[in-house]
Order: sequence, then structure tokens, then C-alpha cells
Amino acid sequence: MAEITAALVKELRERTGQGMMECKKALVAAEGDIEKAIDDMRASGAIKAAKKSGNIAAEGSIAVRVEGGRGLIIEVNSQTDFLALQDDFKAFVKESLDEAFEQNLTEVAPLIASRESAREALVAKCGENVNIRRLTAVEGEVVGAYLHGHRIGVLVTLKGGDAELAKDIAMHVAASNPAVLSPSDVSEELVAKEKEIFLQLNADKIAGKPENIVENMIKGRINKFLAEASLVEQAFVKDPEVKVGDLAKKAGAEIVSFVRYEVGEGIEKAEVDFAAEVAAQVAATKK
Repeated sequence: MAEITAALVKELRERTGQGMMECKKALVAAEGDIEKAIDDMRASGAIKAAKKSGNIAAEGSIAVRVEGGRGLIIEVNSQTDFLALQDDFKAFVKESLDEAFEQNLTEVAPLIASRESAREALVAKCGENVNIRRLTAVEGEVVGAYLHGHRIGVLVTLKGGDAELAKDIAMHVAASNPAVLSPSDVSEELVAKEKEIFLQLNADKIAGKPENIVENMIKGRINKFLAEASLVEQAFVKDPEVKVGDLAKKAGAEIVSFVRYEVGEGIEKAEVDFAAEVAAQVAATKK
């Protein structure tokens, strides 16, 4: 029989969201075959979650839909990434996306209310908490989208250009995660904070230097910060010699807006110390 290693137990635990001992038992029964262990756990109903409505759902999927000058992006959360990859969950996400798009929804509350029965049925079937978390609808002359797996989604609206350009820019947004569209969108408070951080980190270098030199150093740092934070000032991922804003201009386009969703961002997740859990389980067996 294959050796049931701690790494194998950890992998099964991460993929199913189940306890360490349950995962170890399943692997022993499956003779170390993790895929068979998962199938057996599902077949026996072991992949369940108690008090589903109170459990933190910080995994899940992002989905996007674009037609003509309209685009919609939604996030639906699950407790484990394992569920996010299952057909039942994928179907729920797609049906929710299509309903929101076809009803031209701009807020998430009506979608949550409309899909509650379907959500409850999915929770009862899969044993995990599931939540429709948010949606954003956009309209524009040109709308493009990019989906990176099921975890990151982006919508970009352009004035001019075409869908292919919008998709390229959306791909860049997914990879580079700009904070704002242009430098003017960065708040004065954020700029002031960056200046303060720069002064603190470079106190030794600044000490004794003339005021005009210090101001130039600060200006250089702030300009770099604005470029890093602003989509139009970032170097395009496919061609670092070109800024994203210039890329759009060369195509006769202007970037109007972008929306970037990443699964679980902003949700406080429970951190589990795997080593501590193992020690606790061992201690419990000795009592």
C-alpha cells in the first residue's frame, strides 16, 4: 500500500475542507489514491459542512458575460476551491450570471433574493455554504472581458478601439492589478501617505541634503508610485516598451473604466495552523 504521508493528507484536506483524521482514514481506505479518496468521500456523503450558513465562504468563482456594449461580472463564494470546480456549483454560477444579465441588474440584492431557493438546494446537496457576493454591470461603446481561470475576472470599457483591444487591456489588468485608471484618480490622502512612508524609509539618505534635492527625491518617488498604481501609466504586459494608455491611443481609443474581481478579496479568512492541528489530534488520541 502507498505511504500515507502528511503532505498527502494535507492536500486532501485542502481539496475537500475536511478534518485531518477523516482525510487520513479516506486515504487509507483508498490505498493512497487521492482521487479515489475524494470520490469515496463524496459517495458516502462525508464531504459535508455543519452549520453551513455560518461558515466562512471565501473561495468560489468569478464569472463574466459580454454582449455588445454591455458587460457583467459576478462573484459567487464557496467554502472550498474543491466545490468551485464541481459541475453543480458551475451551473449555479452560470445561471446566476445569465439571470442578472438578462434582467439587466445593476445591484446584487435582487439577484440574491431571486436565487435563494436554488442556493439553498445547492447548499443542501453539497454540504457547503454558498453565497452570491457581488456584481458589477457596465455599458460602453466597446466592452471587453478577460477571465483568468475561475479566480480573476476583468471588464474594460473603451471609447473607440475594438473588443480585441479591450480584452488585451483586461488581461493586463488581471495580471498587474492597477489601483486606479489614471494618476488623477489617486487621492491626495494616498499620495500624502506614500510621501510619509518614503521619508521614514529614507531618513538617513535625506539627512543633511538641501531642501530642493529632497523635494526632487520625493517627486521622483511619487511619480513612480502614481505610474505603478495607474492603469494608463503602467507598462503593457505584452510589450513593456509601451504604456497601456499609449497602447489605447495608438488604436484610436480611450480607456473609460475597468472592473477587476478576485475571488475572496477583502474577506477575512480563518487561518489554520496545520502543524498545531496535527499536534492537537495526536494529543487527543493519547487521552
